[in-house]
Amino acid sequence: MPSVTIQIPARKSKKRNLWREIAKDYKRNKYLILMALPVLTWYFIFHYLPMYGVIIAFKDFNPMRGILGSEWIGFAHFKSFFNGFYAWRVIKNTLMISVYQLVFGFPMPIILALLLNELQNKAFKKTIQTITYLPHFVSLVVICGMIVDFTSKNGIINDAIELLGMERRSLLLYPEYFRTIYTGSGIWQSVGWGSIIYLAALSGIDQELYSAASIDGAGRWKQFLNVTLPGIAPTVIVLLILNIGRMMNEGFEKIILLYNATIYETADTISSFVYRRGLVEANYSFSSAVGLFNSMVNVILIVSANRISRMVNETSLW
Repeated sequence: MPSVTIQIPARKSKKRNLWREIAKDYKRNKYLILMALPVLTWYFIFHYLPMYGVIIAFKDFNPMRGILGSEWIGFAHFKSFFNGFYAWRVIKNTLMISVYQLVFGFPMPIILALLLNELQNKAFKKTIQTITYLPHFVSLVVICGMIVDFTSKNGIINDAIELLGMERRSLLLYPEYFRTIYTGSGIWQSVGWGSIIYLAALSGIDQELYSAASIDGAGRWKQFLNVTLPGIAPTVIVLLILNIGRMMNEGFEKIILLYNATIYETADTISSFVYRRGLVEANYSFSSAVGLFNSMVNVILIVSANRISRMVNETSLW
């Protein structure tokens, strides 16, 4: 029996030319790319080029010798920090303030957005939005000045405390009150502005879903659980991941404007510690080492949170 030879056509290579794809995308989206170019340039100049200076964390940096001319000492600054008296205190304070912000501060804009979404009176809704948005547009220095005045012995908070029969005291001189003051003032400052993105997510939910749920006999609570929450869940998850990635990066400006030597026990964080050691004491290499450690922890946190989110509900940043 004669043999039959079957020729299988060769598969086309799936390997794509990167530069050809980039050129094709440029022709198709050249105006969008040109619009994004200034932003990318700004990030490259002010965020990526300065990364070169991170190597001073491994050197005994001397400004007269420059970065390359300074002596290489390896992990000496990292060992000095972790063996130091203040390492555990600043790490603990940073984590505690971040956890306070995450547990109490993160849900507040969501709750406000959900409440505003239920309001039927448009005039009242706009009034509430305006009142809650205003603190975001006030300078942080002014906000901190107001907090200092409110919590002083003769401030408005102590007026309320006196009405309750308790003793007046300057609250920012007591370490046990600092985290509550910091978190509470942060909620007041950002709750309105943070609710905007959730209001946008709520407005994107198809109203026909509510109508269908209502026809099926679902009340307001059932509609909230089965329509509203699933509708804003992806937005909540993405913002939660971003917040977890910033847990070790509490802004030092507000802390420095509020804290004092008597409350370092609970108020001194990694960022304020780096500020004092790096700028005030001019110990640049040591502060760079601490800052690099802080950044690495943030990277680990955001990557871990993103991976867990992707495994649990398939929603992630990348």
